[in-house]
Amino acid sequence: MLHAVSSGSRRPGIVQGLWLLTLALIIGLAQISAAAAQQARPESFADLAERVSPAVVNITTSSTVAARLDGSPRLPEGSPFEDFFRDFFDGPRERPERPRRNQALGSGFVISEDGFIVTNNHVIEGADEIRIEFFSGLELEAELVGTDPATDIALLKVEHDEPLPHVPWGDAEAARVGDWVIAVGNPLGQGFSVSAGIISARGRALQGNFDDYIQTDAAINRGNSGGPLFNMDGEVIGVNTAILSPTGGSIGIGFAMSSTVATNVIDQLLEFGTTRRGWLGVRIQDVTDEMADAIGLERAQGAMVTDVMDGPSKDAGMLAGDVILRFDDGAVRDTRMLVRRVGDAGVGRDVDVVVFRNGEELTLTVTLGQRELFEAAARRAEADPETPAEPSGYLGMMLQSLDDGLRAELNLPSTATGLIVREVDPDSDAAQKGIQTGDLITEANQQPITSVEDLQNRADEAREAGRRSLLILLRRDGDPRFVALSLDN
Repeated sequence: MLHAVSSGSRRPGIVQGLWLLTLALIIGLAQISAAAAQQARPESFADLAERVSPAVVNITTSSTVAARLDGSPRLPEGSPFEDFFRDFFDGPRERPERPRRNQALGSGFVISEDGFIVTNNHVIEGADEIRIEFFSGLELEAELVGTDPATDIALLKVEHDEPLPHVPWGDAEAARVGDWVIAVGNPLGQGFSVSAGIISARGRALQGNFDDYIQTDAAINRGNSGGPLFNMDGEVIGVNTAILSPTGGSIGIGFAMSSTVATNVIDQLLEFGTTRRGWLGVRIQDVTDEMADAIGLERAQGAMVTDVMDGPSKDAGMLAGDVILRFDDGAVRDTRMLVRRVGDAGVGRDVDVVVFRNGEELTLTVTLGQRELFEAAARRAEADPETPAEPSGYLGMMLQSLDDGLRAELNLPSTATGLIVREVDPDSDAAQKGIQTGDLITEANQQPITSVEDLQNRADEAREAGRRSLLILLRRDGDPRFVALSLDN
């Protein structure tokens, strides 16, 4: 009994000792964790701000705008006194206009000792004069090297006898949500200012095809545009560009174009003075679950080709309905990923593109074109549209060759060719065979046609061969149909 009592009396002491030891370990780990967290949180950003500020600049631009000289007051539209003051000040006189100077403010940062400066395109767009003010008070005039409206990036150059303070680019891909960042710039024209926050999100898209924005709660206001977003190593991981705000002031939702995009753009502006992005020559859309199920694709992925334009992809044999699964040895998640990867791939390169077609994967080799050349040609065509061909009568129909205007009017793809039926003679064989206004004739005698002359030539060939009818292929609401038209008339 004594042994049993002795044994029982010692066990609580051992348990209590183990519990105290465990408690001490927990408290120790908590203290270590708290110390580590306190060490990770900077006590001050002063050293970092002092180190990077000399390379951050204020940008002042001047441009010429027209202004009225009538001196009349600007009343709100709909004001009850609006008509009275218009009559009183304007009267019957014609007031001349003369240009006036308009100024705008923004920020930027120096990326090389020889004076290359990065800012936003919208900061310097339309400027006649660009003035740069450094943290030291030095002021220099800048020249525009190149811009990229698609990413809102611009590159400037200043000349100075001495090397200029500059900052390095950082790796935006290595930045994580929750990391500390600071924004430096010229908010609201108040001069050099520093704000701190964290990365709230990554990979944000606002409006452009090449968007890759870092979202931050560091205060960004008007005038911060074009300024740098720094990591804690003093490296630029973003170019402050936009804010989301109902008031125009910072509410903690700011966006900086990632250095991943910006450095690629800057490299091209340095080398060419403009961007040179790759171009596939297709129109695409995201693949939904329903679409994937309909075509036998295991899951919704890739980018479905809706239209193939004349260009690289058409030359490589790509077809509408193909789903692009891989591009240049990398998987394609969606259309946004594909657009960015194609743009970054360069011009003139041969790349392998894996497409899903008819239940199988095919590899096509595409020689990438240049997006900027295609867009320039499209702008020229829009500014100077082709003169549509006049309708011509043949075989009881008024026919007109397709052009871009007709394709848009009839909601046809850009690759559609043939003759549109504008009118049908009710007494003709065409009317008896059911041809209607709006039908698209694409072939005659199993040969493609693009003009009335082509149709006439096919008819003449049929007559010479002793045939009394001409076989045509037409499409109505996308559905094909063969019709044999009499050549006796």
